Order: sequence, then C-alpha cells, then structure tokens
Amino acid sequence: MADSDPLAPFYEDTYTRDPAASARGARWRALSAVGKAEHVLTLCERAGLTPRSTLEVGCGDGAVLSALHARGFGGRLAGVEIAQRAVQSARGRAEIDTVELYDGEHLAMDDGAYELGVLCHVLEHVREPARLLTEVARVCGAVVVEVPLEDNLSARRPAGREHSAEVGHLQRFSRGAVHALAAQAGLRVAGELEDPLPLEVHRFGARSRSARARASVKWGARAGLHSLAPPLARRAFTVHYACLCLPVDARPMVL
Repeated sequence: MADSDPLAPFYEDTYTRDPAASARGARWRALSAVGKAEHVLTLCERAGLTPRSTLEVGCGDGAVLSALHARGFGGRLAGVEIAQRAVQSARGRAEIDTVELYDGEHLAMDDGAYELGVLCHVLEHVREPARLLTEVARVCGAVVVEVPLEDNLSARRPAGREHSAEVGHLQRFSRGAVHALAAQAGLRVAGELEDPLPLEVHRFGARSRSARARASVKWGARAGLHSLAPPLARRAFTVHYACLCLPVDARPMVL
C-alpha cells in the first residue's frame, strides 16, 4: 500500500470488502468505464489527437484502460494507483502494458513521458487537486479530466452530502472551478462535454420493477432537462463533466 497517502486505506477497502460487494463494485466499474472511455475518445477525436502512449492516474482495476484498448485507442497503456489490490487487479489485464503503485502525489516518470494523461473521477477525491493535475501535466502532453459537477442543489441535500462522503469525495466542483483548476496547473481547456448519464447507469442496482421504473423516470427527466437547458441542469443535479486540457502555450486547435 502507498503508506504516504492517508487515503490509501480507504480505497484499499473498496477492493478487499466482502465478495458480494466486491463483485458488485467490479460490475459498476465495468459499466461506468464504457462512458468514460467514450468521453476520452470523443474529446481526443475532436482535437485530432491519436496518442501513441496513455497514462491513467488513479486507474483503479484498469477498467477504463481496458475499454480504451477495446476501441483500439491510446497506444501503449499504463496506469498508476494508490491501492495495492487495485494494482494487482489491473496487472491481470493483458491489454495494459504496465501498472504501478504510487504515492498519490508524485509520478516517477520523466517530463513528457506520455502523450496523453487521463484523470477520470480522481480529482474530486484528493486534497490538492491542482497539485496533482500539475504533476500529471508534467508527465503528459495532454490531459483528459473527468469529474462529477456536484456544486448543485441536489448534491447539497443531506442525502447528497452523505453519498459524497461515503464514496470519498473531498471536492465539490462546478464547470468554472474545473477551468480555474486547469489554469492553476498551467493548462487551458481545449474541449469539453457533459453527460447526464445513460439509462443503464441510472438503473444499476434497481432490483424491482418499481425501482427500475423510478430510475427510468429520473433518467428521462434529467436527460430531457440537460438537453433543453444545460446550465439549469447543472444547477439542479449532478452531471459528469469531461474536458481536454492542453498547455497554455500549445498551438490552438479548431474544435
């Protein structure tokens, strides 16, 4: 375990809990990885990026890297993670070239070692997100960041705050906060997208017919509002936000 990171035991427990919970977590990560990988591909395709090497920081069990490989994207794939059990799981995926344990702060890699970095639902979990983003930008030529936008009415409810605490969220981001974070790291947002999440994600864990029906209604309402009025949707409930970040002195791209 990465003992220098006080958060490591929290995430280690995610992979060492009882078998039923671990299996459910693996199914959730595999389902979520589909959309996350699509976001990476979409942003890079818009910018004309076809990386020959990709590093995911906070790669978990490697589900996102595996999903990228399945789409023939990313070139040489590598990951780092703070939880030893997750590292072991990710190393079991033959499509990932290397997976290493790291301390949650420092990457033991040269400047510009990778063409693309991926920080997917990581920055909301760390105490100093700008510091980590700066370190990833040092190692990677471009960085895709994805976070939940939790600066909204729904996430401020007691139930919303409780859920965020349960899953280890330390930051509550808005779209503007992510742009500011990128600027702190010497980056600019070169492309962005939002996702109110697909129906199968909303229905995950809904076991009864009535629960599935409620999840479907929730999905329909959120997807509809986000389609009609994205700013209003962001103020009302959590959407997932992904952006491609490039160095401020990089050549501007036509998106």
